[in-house]
Amino acid sequence: MKVTESSSLYDNLEQMSVLDLLQNINREDQKVPLAVEKIIPEISALVSQIVPRMEEGGRLFYIGAGTSGRLGILDASECPPTYGVPDDWVIGLIAGGDLAIRKAVENAEDDANQAWKDIQAYGFNEHDTVIGIAASGTTPYVIGGVKEARQKGLLTACITCNPNSPLSQEVEHPLEAVVGPEFVTGSTRMKAGTAQKLVLNMISTTVMIKLGRVKGNKMVDMQLSNAKLVERGTRMIMEATGLGESDARNLLIKEGSVRNATKAFYLDKGRAE
Repeated sequence: MKVTESSSLYDNLEQMSVLDLLQNINREDQKVPLAVEKIIPEISALVSQIVPRMEEGGRLFYIGAGTSGRLGILDASECPPTYGVPDDWVIGLIAGGDLAIRKAVENAEDDANQAWKDIQAYGFNEHDTVIGIAASGTTPYVIGGVKEARQKGLLTACITCNPNSPLSQEVEHPLEAVVGPEFVTGSTRMKAGTAQKLVLNMISTTVMIKLGRVKGNKMVDMQLSNAKLVERGTRMIMEATGLGESDARNLLIKEGSVRNATKAFYLDKGRAE
């Protein structure tokens, strides 16, 4: 039996108090980072291959269905504003298309041929990486996608929460975060979803750092898409240059990013000296 379908360690949930429900959910959630910790060597091996491929023009594709697909889209969609990268560097694809981000699309995950069609809509090259995300490790949409991608010579990996799943058999880098039974039996949007989110955070953040999109510990290429981010960028420039708030803000707006503003400041300073 799949671990993700195993019966909850708790029963008679409807008879628990609100406090007991919350404490028991939290008790289960604490198991998730420990499960992820066990597969850090496997995550490291994968990231170490993704980085040089992206340096050669490769992209990172996430493919999934339901919660898994939505988590991939979430991670992919946050890379451009956070790191200032093009929209097509990290691409999240979900069974059923964009409609499925908000609503379940009946039987979409059962089409083993659709994921590769979805990838082909973006074109593909030998440096691309495809990561299939499926808590059960049995989703046809995901299995079919990584299988075809691997046959075409792309790097393949998966994030799953069952050991030795059919999905893991089809990729070069299986990441199996086995978090145990869900608090509500089979509700993999809970611990399994949390594990997948943690692993995705680790992959994309580490890749972006190694691609030079972070300086020190700062998001120096972030998009200035709202007042909060302009303020954050202004503080970064103040710290890096010693400029006052008004001058730092004006320089940031003029140059368009923390990286460019800081570079411009030191270039001008060097010329003045």
